[in-house]
Amino acid sequence: MTKYETLVPRFIKYVKKETRSDENSTTVPSTATQVEFAKEIAEELKNLGMSNVRISPESGYVFATLESNLDKDVKKVGFIAHMDTADFNATNVNPQIVENYDGKSDIKLDHDGKYVLTTSEFPNLKNYKGHNLITTDGTTLLGADDKAGVAEIVTAIEYLTNHPEIKHGEIEVGIGPDEEIGTGADRFDVKDFGADIAYTVDGGPLGELEYETFNAAAAKMTFIGKDVHPATAKGVMVNAIQLAMDFHAALPEDEVPEKTEGREGFYHVLSIDGTVDEAHSQYIVRDHDREKFEERKQVMKDIVKKMNADLGEERVVMNMFDQYYNMREVIEKDMTVVDLAKKAMENLDIAPVIYPVRGGTDGSKISFMGLPTPNLFAGGENMHARYEYVSEQVMEKAADVLLEIVKLVAED
Repeated sequence: MTKYETLVPRFIKYVKKETRSDENSTTVPSTATQVEFAKEIAEELKNLGMSNVRISPESGYVFATLESNLDKDVKKVGFIAHMDTADFNATNVNPQIVENYDGKSDIKLDHDGKYVLTTSEFPNLKNYKGHNLITTDGTTLLGADDKAGVAEIVTAIEYLTNHPEIKHGEIEVGIGPDEEIGTGADRFDVKDFGADIAYTVDGGPLGELEYETFNAAAAKMTFIGKDVHPATAKGVMVNAIQLAMDFHAALPEDEVPEKTEGREGFYHVLSIDGTVDEAHSQYIVRDHDREKFEERKQVMKDIVKKMNADLGEERVVMNMFDQYYNMREVIEKDMTVVDLAKKAMENLDIAPVIYPVRGGTDGSKISFMGLPTPNLFAGGENMHARYEYVSEQVMEKAADVLLEIVKLVAED
């Protein structure tokens, strides 16, 4: 019998709720489905005995407190996860469970075998011999990013309420929207949340402990053309599509996601569309090093400036804005919160896996708001698409780590 009987059923219940975020929305949260999910989570936390359960009207976060059962004051620990999923089909999610996986077989997701988890393409499967794997049916994403984190936090709280003999200080829970579109933590209220230290539970495989993220910016490009009949176009036509291609060609061709790794930054074109008259493209810019990050942004600005100078008028318009910064700048000033998580994992015979994550979390922004917030593993693999899966046993270990952190704080 598993220690957390409700963990997998809770996770499956969560992933069957469609909660994609929408970057084109102007509301907070960005979608109505997240509003409904927040209400359900809030009700569940109330039923678990948490106090001060509320949904922030400013941020859309569900906040709640598990009162301390100690007779002394200790640090208030916060656990944070996000409710939204990525922009991939998330309607009618139908998880399937592969019990006691043998660590070598390919896993057919759909009935026809069109989509298959193969060990050749996904070698991490070999790490899960003897595990119960939860996969998709090939038609949707799974939603382990980050409903695994949500389920682990809620299940850990439930375990504490069912085992009052476990001593703990005050615990704050925050379940937020819109992480996948990079706006979820924009309105996060550190004071309202109330924690002294915090963790996002939004990482990948067993042992991940992340406190170094990218610095991130986005750029929306507009290319203004002049459309005339091609028969009389010489010296008159300005093809906006060609301008978009010229801009992209001016960027360093090898500094792209598919050709970089580790701490190597990149420029990444997300979309390009348009007509001769007007075209549009979107980019993201990433680098772990703040100075190199600023240099990358300047490269794009210089290309725009040169193109407009060559054209003799402003036909290339760029709207660039920063999204988040490398949380290491904040956390490395006081590594207590990281050392605590490392000790918790080591106490559970989990080897901490610390490396610079090639992405960001809500903790990237929250850390710069004054609350150091590294990221803990939640278990998901191949996130954001149909090949996503998660191990039941790793999810259990994630919940174990949360409980161990709480115990260590209580002993301090």
